[in-house]
Amino acid sequence: MKKIALTALFMVAVGTLMAQKFAYVDSDYILGNIPEYQVAQQKLDELALEWQEEIEAKFEEIDRLYKEYQSEAVLLPADMRKKREEEIIAKENEAKELQKKRFGQNGDLFKKRQELIQPIQDRLYDAIRDISEQENYAVIFDKAGSLTMLYTNPRFDISDQVLRSMGYRPGGLRAD
Repeated sequence: MKKIALTALFMVAVGTLMAQKFAYVDSDYILGNIPEYQVAQQKLDELALEWQEEIEAKFEEIDRLYKEYQSEAVLLPADMRKKREEEIIAKENEAKELQKKRFGQNGDLFKKRQELIQPIQDRLYDAIRDISEQENYAVIFDKAGSLTMLYTNPRFDISDQVLRSMGYRPGGLRAD
């Protein structure tokens, strides 16, 4: 009797697992077909480059000040050497603080990314959730994420369906 009950339970479990629907998307592909995302990413890249050049200029100035100091240090009185050292250290700290402000964990680049990219990612998530609910998918994987997918059958790729539900066609064109 126990064998029959266990076998029946096993069959129900296997049947339940087999009834689950799975799909995957490639979020890199989807985002690459959304012109607003490409524009936002380009803005972020330009800002990052501009800020990086600003920081590099500050460090070049510090390097120049330090080299000047080294060449003049033997001729300077102790109080002037101390003052110049403190000036160089202060400028270095300012540059490091600016670097942290621009590129730190909650820095300007992070905030700008949240402002420009997050709304697009939210729309992508909403579209995936809506399709999942409509099509009754148990799980939708992201092929572009850290999940390793050794083989994917294109039949289960719903990336184009997500793009269409967001109002786009493959190729980055508006479906309007």
